Amino acid sequence: MDNIAGTKSSLVWAVHLATAALVLLWVLPTIGLLVSSFRDRDQITTSGWWRSLFPAEQNIVYRAGDADTQRQDGPLWVIDGNVFDGAGGEVTAFGVNSRAPAAFAPGAEADLKDGVKLAVQSNGDYRLTAPAQFEGRSPRIFVSSVSPPRFTLDNYRRVMFAEGLGRAFLNTMTVTIPATIIPILIAAFAAYALAWMEFPGRALLIAAVVGLLVVPLQMALIPLLKLHNQLGIGKEYIGIWLAHSGFGLPLAIYLLRNYMVGLPREIIESARVDGATDFQIFLKIILPLSFPALASFAIFQFLWTWNDLLVATVFLGNNPDQLVMTGLLRELMGSKGGEWEILAASAFVSIAVPLIVFFAMQKYLVRGLLAGSVK
Repeated sequence: MDNIAGTKSSLVWAVHLATAALVLLWVLPTIGLLVSSFRDRDQITTSGWWRSLFPAEQNIVYRAGDADTQRQDGPLWVIDGNVFDGAGGEVTAFGVNSRAPAAFAPGAEADLKDGVKLAVQSNGDYRLTAPAQFEGRSPRIFVSSVSPPRFTLDNYRRVMFAEGLGRAFLNTMTVTIPATIIPILIAAFAAYALAWMEFPGRALLIAAVVGLLVVPLQMALIPLLKLHNQLGIGKEYIGIWLAHSGFGLPLAIYLLRNYMVGLPREIIESARVDGATDFQIFLKIILPLSFPALASFAIFQFLWTWNDLLVATVFLGNNPDQLVMTGLLRELMGSKGGEWEILAASAFVSIAVPLIVFFAMQKYLVRGLLAGSVK
């Protein structure tokens, strides 16, 4: 019955379901990252992004105002304020030590030593009173609260207006554009030779290119950096251009060679009959016809170079004059890397340019990747 016209087989439905599952696996984390980029640190640490539209329970440790803020109210000295610092929320319980952080209900009065008393209201207002002037540090207030859902643009403001962001953007473009163009130029010549020129050892070279695709770049970082230092190009742009070009060449040659092999042989033979040289054939026939493959690799190389942190750190270091965007965003996160809200906002700021490149050239992507797969 599955083969009746107008019906879909179970295999087709399985493929559709698998595709939908893969799409969800990619889309859901992206949505979560986007939502987290508009939340503050407290909300991210207390609840997941899927609960961002619901009130969040959180525990706050707040230190009352300093002794300098005290005032006299009749016979008492008073320090008052709000534990939420204007952020908003509802206090469900409070305490005066970590052993009993929810010992008192809102509005109750807690007795501290030496006649000091503390009262916390449900809106977060607190009042600390004492018969004598306060000295030294004020006591801590442990608060259990429910915070309403809130979203903020502060994360994006911090990233967008970070010191040195404009310079880091220019540095990233300085690295990315040449590191994308150089391997394309070299790989195009090599791919044409491997596809249409007969010479001894061509099959071995093709096998070597395929083998280099599986070599991890981390193996070559330190030896390559030592070589660059010996040549005097360490910590310079030309060094990272050559590094990115070398790491990208195997994939570039592989993609372009597969595409060029699939071009009609009759066109090339006709050009040779008309007296065209290999260089003329390559420049006037092969390159224009190979634009989809060139665009496909350009997308991959641009995305890889733009998002790179490891190679940039190794070959450029942390010099502020040469710091790329990924390096600057890493600095914004702090040494412990715990500022997830900055990480989320940084991710969406950094993907703006790659998205423009991708959508501008996406129509060539599939054609270039499928080159040579069907005979």
